[in-house]
Amino acid sequence: MHGELSAIGDVMTGAVGARTIEPRAGEAGHGHGNGICLNCGTRLTGGYCHACGQSAEVHRSVGAIGHEIAHGVFHFEGKVWRTLPLLVLHPGALTRRYIAGERARFVSPLALFLFTVFLLFATISWMGWDGARAAGDATAATTQVASAQAADRAGVQLARERQVRQQLALAGQPTTHADASIAALQATIDGIGLMQDKDNAGGLRGIAGKIHTGWARLDEGIGQAAANPALAIYKLQSSAYKYSWTLIPLSTPFVALLFLWRRRFTLYDHAIFVTYSIAFMMMLMIVLTIAGAIGVDSAWIGLAATVVPPVHMFVQLRGAYSLGKTSAAWRTVVLLTFSFTVLLGFAALLLIHGLMD
Repeated sequence: MHGELSAIGDVMTGAVGARTIEPRAGEAGHGHGNGICLNCGTRLTGGYCHACGQSAEVHRSVGAIGHEIAHGVFHFEGKVWRTLPLLVLHPGALTRRYIAGERARFVSPLALFLFTVFLLFATISWMGWDGARAAGDATAATTQVASAQAADRAGVQLARERQVRQQLALAGQPTTHADASIAALQATIDGIGLMQDKDNAGGLRGIAGKIHTGWARLDEGIGQAAANPALAIYKLQSSAYKYSWTLIPLSTPFVALLFLWRRRFTLYDHAIFVTYSIAFMMMLMIVLTIAGAIGVDSAWIGLAATVVPPVHMFVQLRGAYSLGKTSAAWRTVVLLTFSFTVLLGFAALLLIHGLMD
């Protein structure tokens, strides 16, 4: 229940937050159309002040707060349903139309990106996946495997010692030494059984102790992560949530390289392309996450994750930049390589930041 409420809160926050940066052009005003603007003092000629943009109607009630939230969410949602079909089926046309100035009808790429980031992490929360818990479970599993292997070796040795004791007893020889070995091995096996559920991070601590980067702060962070892997994963998850926007400035220069000799395309054009593209990829992750949660075969999910991104990139490149099939195809291959490079760099930066934070 807590996860569901948290997910709903994330979606609401994403919609209202995206609405904050989304232009209100194309929406009818609800003001009274006369009087003076209470913000800048300009005489009003419509529902909004033509000088500062403030609404002519100023609410001063508790109910107005709820109205503002609903207004932000549902007016944003209206633009979403006009934007998503184009983003999925005709991403190049959407990119080109937005760059050309058709803004009132569609959600801006930055607002859509912000909303999908919130929606992605809300979906992960809703599906019940917890990075910290997963880290703890993985560490526990690793340690239990090692402990089980040690217990198996002790069990084999115990069986040998019992055979030796039986042979000594049949020969009428003293079994004191064999009895002591049997007791020690049995105590070892019992001890391993008790410790399997109590020391989940021991294996990681041993591995971390062998890592020396020469960067004291980073080495200290690695040691802390090994001691508390659940906390380390939680910090990485939070950092990915907060710094996902850096994917846009990291990716834009790589797209610009694909059109270096085409002067009519600017960095702004490439940034719009990148932002819409990343927003789509996040939505694809949301769909695949839900598909996995409801039991769709992992083979189909893997096929979609492999095929859909390059096809979408190809279609968006061809439509947004008016490219031929061959020109769009080779740029798609190069862009996929660039995207993989950016993701690796982003992951490395998050890892270093998380370990040193």
